[in-house]
Amino acid sequence: MTGALVVIGTLVLATVLGLTLRARGGRVRDARAGDLPEDVRRALAPAGVTLVQLSTTFCAPCRHTRVLLSDLAERTEGLHHAELDVTDRPDLARELSVLRTPTTLAVDERGTELLRIGGVPRRHALIEALRPHLATA
Repeated sequence: MTGALVVIGTLVLATVLGLTLRARGGRVRDARAGDLPEDVRRALAPAGVTLVQLSTTFCAPCRHTRVLLSDLAERTEGLHHAELDVTDRPDLARELSVLRTPTTLAVDERGTELLRIGGVPRRHALIEALRPHLATA
């Protein structure tokens, strides 16, 4: 009886945790304050907003994010996409407070982080969040 209760409790906890993580994934969040590392600054476009995607080699959602962000950048004036692989760069991930991949940073030409997304971005929410920054870019 006790074993069954432990299994049921574990399943309920895992389900709640999974649903919470799923709900938080792809959400647009406020930018993190602070200076960007030089590796990120080198990836920025000279004008407009750059979506800097932080990925790892074996990350399946990173492939989907790459396609989505590249397509969005091609269709939107003043928007660019760059990808940085942090597989062998845990120092860079730590400096940027990246806890999961993909993580996408929206950065203006001055190197100011505008917003960030953990997980695969939701296209419509990302466009809406970028709209005020693209108007001034």
